[in-house]
Amino acid sequence: MSRLAVAALCALLPLFAAPAHAITLDQAMANPDWIGPPVEAPYWSVDGKSIYYSLKRKGSSVRDLHRIDPANGNDVIIDPSLMANADGADAVFTADRRLAAFIRNGDVFVRNVSSGELRQITRSPETETSLQFSADDRAVQFRVGNDWFISSLSGNVIAPAAVVLTEKDPEDKKPDDLGEMQLRLFSTLRDIKADREAKKADKEAFSKGDPTRSPLPFYLGDEVKIEGTSLSPDARHLLIVTRDKGYDEGKIAKLQHYVTDSGYEEQEDERVRVGRNPSAPQTIWLLDLVAHTQHKLSLADLPGIADDPLAKIREENRKAGLSRDDAKKDDSKAKADKQRGVTVPEAIWSREGRQVAVQLRAIDNKDRWIATVDFASNRLLNQHRLNDPAWINWSFNDFGWSKDNRSLWYLSEESGYSQLYSKIPGGKARQLTSGKFEISWPQLSADGAWFYVRANVEAPYSYDVYRVATTGGKLQRISSVKGMDGFTLSPDGSQIALQQSSTYVPPQLGVVAADGGTSKQLTDTRSAEYKAFTWPKLDIVEVPSSHVKAPIYSKFYLPADFDPTKKYPAVLFVHGAGYLQNTELSYPNYFREQLFHNLLTSKGYVVLDMDYRASAGYGRDWRTAIYRNMGHPELEDLIDGVNWLVGNHSVDAKRIGVYGGSYGGFMSLMAMFRAPDVFAAGAALRPVTDWTSYNHEYTSNILNTPQVDPLAYRRSSPIEFADGLKGGLLIAHGMIDDNVLFQDSVRLYQRLIELRKDDFELSGYPLERHGFVHSDSWYDEYRRILKLFETHLK
Repeated sequence: MSRLAVAALCALLPLFAAPAHAITLDQAMANPDWIGPPVEAPYWSVDGKSIYYSLKRKGSSVRDLHRIDPANGNDVIIDPSLMANADGADAVFTADRRLAAFIRNGDVFVRNVSSGELRQITRSPETETSLQFSADDRAVQFRVGNDWFISSLSGNVIAPAAVVLTEKDPEDKKPDDLGEMQLRLFSTLRDIKADREAKKADKEAFSKGDPTRSPLPFYLGDEVKIEGTSLSPDARHLLIVTRDKGYDEGKIAKLQHYVTDSGYEEQEDERVRVGRNPSAPQTIWLLDLVAHTQHKLSLADLPGIADDPLAKIREENRKAGLSRDDAKKDDSKAKADKQRGVTVPEAIWSREGRQVAVQLRAIDNKDRWIATVDFASNRLLNQHRLNDPAWINWSFNDFGWSKDNRSLWYLSEESGYSQLYSKIPGGKARQLTSGKFEISWPQLSADGAWFYVRANVEAPYSYDVYRVATTGGKLQRISSVKGMDGFTLSPDGSQIALQQSSTYVPPQLGVVAADGGTSKQLTDTRSAEYKAFTWPKLDIVEVPSSHVKAPIYSKFYLPADFDPTKKYPAVLFVHGAGYLQNTELSYPNYFREQLFHNLLTSKGYVVLDMDYRASAGYGRDWRTAIYRNMGHPELEDLIDGVNWLVGNHSVDAKRIGVYGGSYGGFMSLMAMFRAPDVFAAGAALRPVTDWTSYNHEYTSNILNTPQVDPLAYRRSSPIEFADGLKGGLLIAHGMIDDNVLFQDSVRLYQRLIELRKDDFELSGYPLERHGFVHSDSWYDEYRRILKLFETHLK
């Protein structure tokens, strides 16, 4: 090692001061109540004078509702006596902001903002949702299930906005040839029919002309199931999304419980595996509630709807000899249908109810459309198409209407990063933000002048609130906390409530002026025991990539007494989810693992935690690098991390370990199986071992389906590479995991048995699901991980 390198390493040493006393494994894996609860779900009171937030009660899963005055810090717990007058979250306001409506405990309330007078609109066992004021602000509208109701503010009547039935119209019976003969021959039958039609016409006339009557029903037929509904604020139109009632998702197996209250084994339904049946296409209906007409909206005008983006992939699999008969049938069906099926995640109306924007997503995951509706011709009009040859992101799909009721705004990754756009329907889109950073969570100010957003402009790992004028212009920084986990604007638009955190501080409540400045922290929920620790400063490093131009941002942990003249073992931690960001300045999802990493450094390990390709926060290309090739680009990044440690930080190349959970468990297996000469030991926690056994929504985005693209599944599933195992392997899994099924680990265990491998173990946890909740299980799992590393790397 060069003298310059040693000097550089020595310069880092002050950043890694030892805690006042070292964390123990028992404490790191204990119930996190000892740390202190994070602030959850903050929202403003409707008068903007207080902020409500939730806090977990120590020793319980119960959340207490708090109300704090940001001016003086006075904080009270909302007990049952105070709850009756408390505000609810997600309040909506009349145009003049005089009245606010909100849902609390599933019921609807309306408050006069200036006087504080509170009126309860509903008190029912059902849960009301989708609350909005009518276009004229004279009523509130809300949904129960898929049924919409309207309550006039001038009276006490709650009436259905529409009656929609999934059955055949009993009076819509057309006679066949025999029936027509009967009517021709028998005048009495003709009289009965005429009287029936007269009664129907009379009922329709009175229903339209008499507002005190319940509306006439709409009949959608008995072959559909309603998936969602959306009412226009002017109560003129109702959008309904349906699917085929007879759709079968596929086989549902049983999940076994071995340790139960009853003492007997018990079972529950599992989820469906990826690709077991094609997803159900959805249909959009437009109901005119005044004219009492109904129409299905055609998809034919959506650009690219008839494309077949999977054709080349099918052909590639055929040439590889992996095509299946059901894939061929699927191919033929796609050609016969001539247009792809879609799902409809959301529809959003303009405040006055005259325009609606509908988001549609292709079932093959390659396209997202935002369309408006031409009510005169009952057609969808495309306003934006986002196409991605890999897959449309799960995130960054926000859209809505500006306060002028004319401009449509949306997020899009079309530039390579999520940015904010605006357009007048039918016109050209205007990009409001731009750069190599990601925009998320857009919120409009009350006056409609500003968009407030979350963005990582300063660095990929640093998040704050920014704002941009709705007409465009400079992106202005509002907060400077660097670890901003959530925000909400006050009703008058003058302040912003923040969830702010840092590396070792769970999310706390803060407040900042809406035009920027220094934020004021309002809470500190950490325990005295936790605050007694002095934690080392987090070091974020840029690991050079040998495969792409961008660096791999990573968290780097060194022992406090690091001596660059010695050789050290190293552990690489691999975060879960794939699409998740763990290298950031906020309090991590993996706070236990962070404590464990401090424990490892106290025992003489170097630790590296990498945001490998596939991670969130770095743009579209970083996200989609794993398309049809999971486990390969990520492993290249991990090996780059190993080489960086060995070449620059005195790490022994023969003493490298790896561990992670879920996607991190999958990657630990890929590392142990495909790079056995790099990694001497690995712990795969709740790992996906075969992607054909995982769920549809996540997996089909990245790998298509196993029927269409078996090649992608073979090269992405660790079980296909198990023969490569050389080092020590621990597999740990919750036995009632309903996300990544325990069967995944059991199947791999059997495969390793048949391959006659000899340095592996499987640890099952009978009372744990995907995310462990019992400290005994956490302790046992990490005791085994530590033992694995101490045995193989020391």
